[in-house]
Amino acid sequence: MRTTNPNKEGLYAVMLEVSKLKKRSYLSLKIHGDPHYWDDIQERFVIEKGLRSKEAKERNEERKKNNYLIERYNQRAIDILRKFEDEKVDWTLNQFKEAFTGKIRQGKFHSYILEHIKTLRETGHTGNANCYDNLEHILSLFDNKIQERVFGEIDYKYVKRFDVFLQKRKNESNTRRYYMKSLRAIINKAIKDGEATRGTYPFGKDGFKISELDKETAKRYLPNDYLVKLKTSKSSREVREYARKLFLFSYYCYGMSFIDMAHLKTKNIVIHNNGKYIVYFRQKTKNQPKTKPIQIKITEQIQQLIDELKQFKEPMKDYLLPIITVDHEGEKLYEHITNKRKRYVSYLKDLANEFGFEFNLTSYVSRHTMAMQLQNNSIPRDKISQIMGHNDLQTTNTYLDSLDSSVIDEAVKVL
Repeated sequence: MRTTNPNKEGLYAVMLEVSKLKKRSYLSLKIHGDPHYWDDIQERFVIEKGLRSKEAKERNEERKKNNYLIERYNQRAIDILRKFEDEKVDWTLNQFKEAFTGKIRQGKFHSYILEHIKTLRETGHTGNANCYDNLEHILSLFDNKIQERVFGEIDYKYVKRFDVFLQKRKNESNTRRYYMKSLRAIINKAIKDGEATRGTYPFGKDGFKISELDKETAKRYLPNDYLVKLKTSKSSREVREYARKLFLFSYYCYGMSFIDMAHLKTKNIVIHNNGKYIVYFRQKTKNQPKTKPIQIKITEQIQQLIDELKQFKEPMKDYLLPIITVDHEGEKLYEHITNKRKRYVSYLKDLANEFGFEFNLTSYVSRHTMAMQLQNNSIPRDKISQIMGHNDLQTTNTYLDSLDSSVIDEAVKVL
């Protein structure tokens, strides 16, 4: 600690001293403290015990935080010197300073996620940007110091506390899973970009198990008698009848999501293998590497539903279904589809009440019902995985490579 030139609070700067060939350089760590609590031998702040006043405890916690940062910066200096040695670099003080200060600018979680959100919006990935926006917002509610956190502080204990916070907010396991998967994804990206390390990685084998949240989430699917009623009964209101037909279209199209239905265009219909197919990439995974398209043979039920849905309203431009009703692009289009989906979910809820279902009918139920119908009719799970375009891309791509569309065409006849 330098004991000259205190700041306006009367605190003194902690500096990193680097020397080589009798030359010295001092680097600011942006840490200040009271020299009364500085241990010159340990080169750390003194941590007291048995404190009673709130103010004294807060100052003590601040010293603990500063000691943690000093440890990190000291280790960073050692790592840089070790790298110079491994690469046989005859380094200078300026080279060390450039390497060290460059790394100081890295590693801030909050600035990193905001920059990533900005990039996603600028490149048209509005859905993903909104996911990370939601994560940033909930983390700001959980942690009032999130803007100062470095990635190393987002460790297993931190994530466990975050999960407890979500539970106290009465968030269900699927909501908690949503946030945890987003957090894992941004940390993985930061590691890949060199902004974080795996030293404090909070997930994986010995970390927080997101898969356990998957097990907690009940997948709701329609009982057979409800499914039959949806297929054979008509609603008394036009908007509910529209929702019913859209739900059945999703069901017969392997549980296609609402956003994927909205984006379907006439160009997604192709003719091959002596039949017509809907061929598309899921919006959720289309930007992931080695993702392959989903192929859906247009059966009589699917073609009939396409024709009947057009009777409610003629599709706009070259869209296949009458979901998008404005000529927007980018973020405005995403918001339009989101609002349309909310209405769709509302119509489904009213439809379930009309039909006397003791069941919460949602847009996801068609996907879960489709999967259960296939499983209950002894369709192997590998085929079901391919049909659903499962998120486990390594497994899914294995199935896509080994299975041709004719096998799927036969499998889905049980729907």
